[in-house]
Amino acid sequence: MIIIPARMASNRFPNKILANINGFPMVIATAKRVESLDRVVIATDSQEVINLAKDYGFDAVMTGNHHQSGTDRINEAASKLNISENEVIVNVQADEPFIEPEVVQSVIDRVKNSDCFMASCYKLIGKEFADDPNHVKVITDANQNAIYFSRSKIPYDREEHLEYFGHLGIYGFTKKSLKEFCELEAAPLENIEKLEQLRAIYHGKKIAMVKVQSESFGIDTKEDLEKALAYFKA
Repeated sequence: MIIIPARMASNRFPNKILANINGFPMVIATAKRVESLDRVVIATDSQEVINLAKDYGFDAVMTGNHHQSGTDRINEAASKLNISENEVIVNVQADEPFIEPEVVQSVIDRVKNSDCFMASCYKLIGKEFADDPNHVKVITDANQNAIYFSRSKIPYDREEHLEYFGHLGIYGFTKKSLKEFCELEAAPLENIEKLEQLRAIYHGKKIAMVKVQSESFGIDTKEDLEKALAYFKA
């Protein structure tokens, strides 16, 4: 199951999930990108989004407006759905209308084919993106499990010969591990970096990573939207 957290409030780009993407509201465009993979459910705090989902034939669940993260929101939605504890749930952010379906499928497969607590993905990025704190970086171990995520350029390369790994914010869980993640105490590093996935590492949980090819990027600002529409010629 794919659950898309769709919060209306956004400090940098108000109501961005309703922005026009090739004739569709952004949240619907995202849902349509991945609908061939599995059942898609939109988790939202907005009746307007509930109505939109219905108009376009997608399931939606009303959730509270108190959640601090999309992960908390999809956990509430999952708890309201009649699914098993072992159901694979993938969190696809509503502001990823150009995400490649094969990227999401790779995360689904990683959850199914490993004993991980959760799974995510990364791609090679250049130095320009590595230097940008808005692009999260990850380093992995020999088994392709995450060691650390940071907004800083990691690892530090004294000779600048490294290729860097950029993290894509697609997360896979089982319903059981999703619930457990949301019940873990927030980690100090999570609060410093503002990266909730560090909570799992702090508590000794394994995040299995998979390397992907992707041109997609999340849309946080109006400038990002203009860039994406120009790049993907939407």
